[in-house]
Amino acid sequence: MRIVILTSARRGTAAYCLPVLIQHTKAEFVQVIYNEGVIKNKSKHYRQKLKKLFRIGLLGAINGFRMRKWYAIRNVDGIDVEDIEAICKKNGIPFATTSGINTSRTREIMQACKPDLGLSLGNSYISSTVFSIPVHGMLNVHGEVLPSFQHAQSVIWQIYEGSTETGYTIHKVDKKIDTGEIFKQEKFPITFRETLGQTVAATCSDILRRSARGLADVIDHFEEYDRTKVPQGHGRSYTTPSFSAFLRIYGNFRKMKGSPIREGVINKNAGN
Repeated sequence: MRIVILTSARRGTAAYCLPVLIQHTKAEFVQVIYNEGVIKNKSKHYRQKLKKLFRIGLLGAINGFRMRKWYAIRNVDGIDVEDIEAICKKNGIPFATTSGINTSRTREIMQACKPDLGLSLGNSYISSTVFSIPVHGMLNVHGEVLPSFQHAQSVIWQIYEGSTETGYTIHKVDKKIDTGEIFKQEKFPITFRETLGQTVAATCSDILRRSARGLADVIDHFEEYDRTKVPQGHGRSYTTPSFSAFLRIYGNFRKMKGSPIREGVINKNAGN
């Protein structure tokens, strides 16, 4: 299977997953495309930022900046990655850059490499003019359980809802964000540590490792997973928490650190 990877981070999910996929799949990686994220319509971009600021409040926005380091891959517990371009160079994989995810250059690069399947690893909205290019479309790895936690930052919203369980979902990319058919989903306990930030970092490490192995499994058994994929039901969308929501998250975290947890796995390939 010929695979193209689209990513918006040089040291992110794609940089961790690619070596795992090279080692554990029989796929041919024909292209990696890195989106530089050039903002072309700055007025629209800042209007959206301002709209979000009004929704979550100034304290929520400030706290959101503080929380970013919890999710930075260099801070994720026990994870270290190379620059994605260096990984491609080592493994003879063509690497290209594009100014935006949904630009004509992105489409031209993808069309030229004639992929069977696309992987979205660390991106925002992808247009149908892009995700429809690969023969079998594109898959996305979402670091939470769908459809319950669409758009959600991992771990914190589970704690907000009083759940000690997290997980990942591998799903088809469609016209909305985090709504496509589910190929594989795994649930497992949150790794509670002394602080909330340490808990997020440790659990994100678990999510990253498990989802990379899960993605390798989906790729090598794609026809079977494609045949047994299931549509998502009604979902709930989350964003950066307001300050009041964060206080609830922190309060629940303090209560839940010692709570008993149980592990469960949903494998769509097994028909569960």
